[in-house]
Amino acid sequence: MALMITDACINCDVCEPECPNSAISPGEDYYVIDPARCTECVGHFDTPQCVEVCPVDCIPLDPDVVETPGQLQEKYRGLVEAGIARPPKVR
Repeated sequence: MALMITDACINCDVCEPECPNSAISPGEDYYVIDPARCTECVGHFDTPQCVEVCPVDCIPLDPDVVETPGQLQEKYRGLVEAGIARPPKVR
């Protein structure tokens, strides 16, 4: 599933720079997540970084965008190939 930001968002600006796929942007009233770019940080991290840094816990799964881990991995690969997502860190 992609993630979404609820109207509980306080526009604190901490989530946007954490997204390795540039999926988070300012919306009209609060930040929004582009489901076409959200991979829940699959390919980058073990947990979604926006959720980790959100001080008000307003980033749940989006029930309207259901995806399997395999689909998220494929989306991630496409974003890297398109130059949208940061490439994975070499460990």
